[in-house]
Amino acid sequence: MSYSVGQVAGFAGVTVRTLHHYDDIGLLVPSERSRAGHRRYSDADLDRLQQILFYRELGFPLDEVAVLLDDPAADPRAHLRRQHELLTARIERLQKMAAAVEHAMEARSMGINLTPEEKFEVFGDFDPDQYEEEVQERWGDTDAYRQSRERTASYTKEDWQRIQAETDELTRRFVALMEAGEPADSEAAMDAAEEHRQGISRNHYDCGYEMHTCLGEMYVSDERFTRNLDQARPGFAAYLRDAILANAARHTS
Repeated sequence: MSYSVGQVAGFAGVTVRTLHHYDDIGLLVPSERSRAGHRRYSDADLDRLQQILFYRELGFPLDEVAVLLDDPAADPRAHLRRQHELLTARIERLQKMAAAVEHAMEARSMGINLTPEEKFEVFGDFDPDQYEEEVQERWGDTDAYRQSRERTASYTKEDWQRIQAETDELTRRFVALMEAGEPADSEAAMDAAEEHRQGISRNHYDCGYEMHTCLGEMYVSDERFTRNLDQARPGFAAYLRDAILANAARHTS
């Protein structure tokens, strides 16, 4: 079975011009030619094209791709291992970037007022301002949002870093409880949930038990919050929600 240059371009999502270029530089020379001199690509050629496109997606220059693919000492398993390592590293970077964006979205909802330099130091190269429209649509009409904006308007970079440090320490406590097998309705977990509620009240807005349970449900119903929280430990979002509900029942029953 062989394929025309047009068919291969369609399979791979590249242009015919790109395939011509790869042929011209010797990176992907079709195995066959038709009697009329047209390029014909074999299954092996398609496998090589897949490798080329993978390395190109990772940012490798074409000359380096050629060296990688034409190394006589390399074997297919070595290429697969290398691709897996590169892809895993890229996924980890993208996950960190996504977490930073989500953190910036949450922070913006709390009324951060920092200089561009301070925002960069706290959040990296993600601008929380770009999520203002979503934040306004979601929380803009609530008393909690207005109270948080008023309370945090004067917060400095150091204030936000302190709040983040408190959050990180409480997260470590929750994770330790999970790893120790403590159920979410244990005294220790409920006490940690109470500290979580008090931290929100202290730093952002008055968070009663009904409000706290609403937040807990949002942690598992909004996949962005779930994904962000579960980076600490798989299942953490659900565990936190359950501890919040148990703590609220303890104090309101």
